[in-house]
Amino acid sequence: MQDKKAKHIAILGSTGSIGTQALEVIEAHPEDFIVEVLTANRNADLLAEQALKFSPNAVVINDKSKYEWLKNLLFDKGIKVYCGAEAIADVVQMEEIDIVLTALVGFSGLQPTLKAIDAGKHIALANKETLVVAGEVVTAAAQKKGVNIYPVDSEHSAIFQCIVGEFHNRLERVILTASGGPFRGKSREDLMQVTRAQALNHPNWDMGAKVTIDSASLMNKGLEVIEAKWLFGLKPEEIDVVVHPQSVIHSMAQFEDGSIKAQMGYPDMKLPIQFALSFPDRLKSDFPRFNFTDYPALTFEKPDMDTFRNLSLAFESMKMGGSAPCVLNAANEIAVESFLKEEIGFLEMSDVVENCLKNSSIIKNPSADDYYACDAETRAKAKEFIKTKVAR
Repeated sequence: MQDKKAKHIAILGSTGSIGTQALEVIEAHPEDFIVEVLTANRNADLLAEQALKFSPNAVVINDKSKYEWLKNLLFDKGIKVYCGAEAIADVVQMEEIDIVLTALVGFSGLQPTLKAIDAGKHIALANKETLVVAGEVVTAAAQKKGVNIYPVDSEHSAIFQCIVGEFHNRLERVILTASGGPFRGKSREDLMQVTRAQALNHPNWDMGAKVTIDSASLMNKGLEVIEAKWLFGLKPEEIDVVVHPQSVIHSMAQFEDGSIKAQMGYPDMKLPIQFALSFPDRLKSDFPRFNFTDYPALTFEKPDMDTFRNLSLAFESMKMGGSAPCVLNAANEIAVESFLKEEIGFLEMSDVVENCLKNSSIIKNPSADDYYACDAETRAKAKEFIKTKVAR
């Protein structure tokens, strides 16, 4: 019997939470995966450490000030070193690559994902903003090139695992679960006093700052709702959200006969990462095994979309369609950045997003170029709105 060919992996954002966990998965399965490319934004020290350990073909550092140092360090190791966002978009087209894991944060993931798809590379998608911003363009490109998009987000991975083998059966709806974040059950009055440190303290998941703030505000769930629409070909009314504080059921799929499938397990991102990279195989792992007796009660409740307005704004933008989700995402990225700098309050992030949605011209059938222009215009609009609020 012929040995299974190892998959050659490019990890965009290898120094972040998803990227570092992906490398743990790869290290545990050296016969199944080979690291071909690693990229990072600013963390050149960790990128260098990863490069020396995994010996990729190439690395890319986005921060130009770190380029010469990294290049000199890796010169005699035979590892190519590149620099800048354009280099990240170019390197994913290398012939040796089989799968590109896009774990970049925010809008920056769009261009390299489109370039990878154009080069016929399968995508393990951890950058939900790519589909939020340009779902129609990305999915059409993937279909044209015969490229698969494997979800890495735990919720979408759960749905994917539930529908494997069911592709001939119609989905009636999907149910995305949300932990509720650190402020579940809090009132608007409570949230007016929220600090940066409190918002960064997630009860169940270990994530980067931007994703953690999005989770606290429920924007992360809103982005996941829009991502689910494109991943699974759903209408807005076929997507529900339920708050599940234990984070044991990662999401559910309901079929037209009424049956519901749920995927369960400890909240550990390495499992969905491994499933996306190894599909259609399930690789043996030493991940902790779930014990039902440790969780005598699993609870569910409706999300409070009046208090956590970001979730309702995400549903609204999805129903508006066209460039509206692009506006939502760009405004939110600026709002989160301003909150982390302590320029605006927790609740004011929703004000920024709502203002941009209300005051933007929505393009019904945007092109890829339209998305880039919309993103830039919305960011400028959001910054101006924040400047006005701060000036008051």
